[in-house]
Parts: sequence; structure tokens; C-alpha cells
Amino acid sequence: MELRQLEVFLAVVETGTISAAARRLGAAQSAVSTVVRALEEDLGVVLFTRTSRRAVPTDAGRALLPRARRLLAGVTEARAVVREAGDGPSGPLAVGVVTTMQPVDLPRLLHRFTAAHPRVSVSMRVVADGSRGLLRALGEGELDVAFLSWPFRPPGRVELRPLVRTSFRLLLPRGHPLASPSPVDLGDVAGERWIDGPPGFGNRLQVDALFDRAGVRRAVVLEVPDVSSFPAYVAAGLGVAFVPGTVPVPAGVHEQPVRPGGAGDLAWSLSLATVRPTADRPARKAVTAFLAAVDDDVRRARVSTRGR
Repeated sequence: MELRQLEVFLAVVETGTISAAARRLGAAQSAVSTVVRALEEDLGVVLFTRTSRRAVPTDAGRALLPRARRLLAGVTEARAVVREAGDGPSGPLAVGVVTTMQPVDLPRLLHRFTAAHPRVSVSMRVVADGSRGLLRALGEGELDVAFLSWPFRPPGRVELRPLVRTSFRLLLPRGHPLASPSPVDLGDVAGERWIDGPPGFGNRLQVDALFDRAGVRRAVVLEVPDVSSFPAYVAAGLGVAFVPGTVPVPAGVHEQPVRPGGAGDLAWSLSLATVRPTADRPARKAVTAFLAAVDDDVRRARVSTRGR
């Protein structure tokens, strides 16, 4: 098995067709087909079910996919570590992000970072299952760092650097029977129609944890991947939602006080996740420089907020 074969395999999976993979790789379609057939012969399995329009991974292809990604990520990381050994921060930096980054100003942060380290190329990535998927991709070497919301102890060698902590706000449609100046318990609203992110997303994980600690259950009836849009759905009368304190609340929405009760602290947090360096995965200078840039940006933001 050769790295080039894995690169071609991954391109076919991600683009969905042999022809699209060939365009991405700058190769002839026949050459891509030849590489895929050679890999299948080497492994003794069929990796794709081919139709007139698609190349769909078989069970064997799906089993190979995460391992191929890990191997290629390891090669990329090894190349970057070697280049950095004498030249300082350089090479690719894969940054995982979530839909809610406030109050971290990511464009400003990246502008300062890339200006200071022009030989580092940054790619920002999202995953289908939110913070849970970002943690998995970080542990498997597909990401160098990840901004995420995680209310539990991090797995394995993952370390969390808290960046932002703010209170959750419960939003109800105007005229909702429970809307009042007096606080309600979580049990009072558990039976409502809830709007939240898909499973694995940070907001969903943290709100689920609140209800678990309070010993009550709720039903999410509308899953929306962007937490900043929750208030608009609440205003439309589609349900109720918890949002971080950094999310603007428009007219047509009532912000309802909540008694924490058994849920404890009603807080939302954003952290920066990294993997603790080891002998086989040493710290890269690009990652260390990025962590320093994030610390500096957070410090600047705090000073600016205190000065208002």
C-alpha cells in the first residue's frame, strides 16, 4: 500500500466520482481508476460500488477511510515537523471550528497570526457532528487545534484551554404562557418543544448536561446547526431554546429567568482543544505559535471590554 494510493482513494471518497477525483488531483481519469484497482488488488477487497454517476464506498471502503485519513494526516504532520525543526513555524495548520465563535474574533485573530507567521497555511474545518466530531478528528490527527464546546472531561490526551464562559439564556416566544419576570425551574419547561443543535454539537451537549444534572428530560423537535439563528426560530413560535449569552436576542423573543436548581451553574463555555505532545506526536511550532496568538487575542479582548 502506497501513500499515493491512499490519497487517490480519499479523493474519490470525498468527491464521489472518479472523474471529480481526477480533476482534484490533476490526473487523468484512467490513471485514477488504475490506482484504485491496484489498491483493491493489494488489499483483496472491493472498495467502491461503481454506478454510472457515483463511486460509493463499500463496507471495506468505509472501514479503510478513517485509517487512511490518520495515515495521511500523520505524514503531513511529519513533514511539517521536519520543516519546522530549523525554520520556525511553517507548514499546514488545521483548525477545527464551531458555528458559535463569539466573542472570539477569528478573522482578526487569523490576520494577526498569519502576518506574524507567513509560512504557515491555515485551513479551517467543520465536521458534521460538531464538537464531538472535532474531538475525534483532533485525537486522530486530522486537526491540530479545535475550538469547541465540551461540558465533560476531555478524552485521552486532549487538553482544553477555557476561552469564554457566559451564562445561558432561556428564550421563549412573546406571549408564551410561562413568560414572566419570575424565574422558572427547568422542570417547568422540560415538556416544551425545544430548538437546539444536532447531536454532538456543543450547545446541545451542554444543555443536555444541564437537564441531566437536574434529573429531567426534554424533547428536541427542531435541530438547527447554527445557534445564532435560534432566536429567529423562537420568535417564529417554533419552540423554546437556550442560547449562550453572546448571542443577540431580537424583538419578538422573551428572555426568561431560570432557577438553576439541581442543574448547577447555567453556563456556556468555549474552549480551545489541543493534544498533549508525546514522543510520537511532538509539539509543532505552528501549533505553539497559534496557542500564543489565541492567548494574546483573548487577553486583548478582556482589556478592551474592561475599558468600555
